[in-house]
Amino acid sequence: MERIYIGMGSNLAAPDQQLRRAITALAQLPGTTLAGVSAFYQSDSLLPGQPRFTNAVAALDSNMAPLDLLDALQTIEKDQGRERHERWGPRTLDLDILLFGDHLIDEPRLKVPHYQMHVRAFVLYPLAELAPVTLQLPDGRHLSDLLTACPFVGLERLPQE
Repeated sequence: MERIYIGMGSNLAAPDQQLRRAITALAQLPGTTLAGVSAFYQSDSLLPGQPRFTNAVAALDSNMAPLDLLDALQTIEKDQGRERHERWGPRTLDLDILLFGDHLIDEPRLKVPHYQMHVRAFVLYPLAELAPVTLQLPDGRHLSDLLTACPFVGLERLPQE
């Protein structure tokens, strides 16, 4: 059983509802338990002119293999209307494997730790709600150092429902 952190984002078709549906789907994955979910945050899109994103992080305990989990996440995205037209374009749902236990993964389809998480406040701050700040990533970086280098700018923590 591995502790896995999944980054979630949406900026189309009722983003809050998209994330809630994704959380339900994650909890139903085989051999997987939903261990926690961060608060929801809003942030500007990486590309100008798009609606703001709603983001969160989910913690899973799972015995799924990394690429099997990736396939399952992409199925959840597709089931929720995800279409891949442009990189960082608007989307109904984006699910990314941020961390997969203490594994370094460098496959053509999957890089873990997620290759851009260190510069994305909308990933790091929700992750810090679930993981200990003393967390050391498999590549040797510490979550506390990543948080220090990536200030809480452009984020809005949404009220819990």
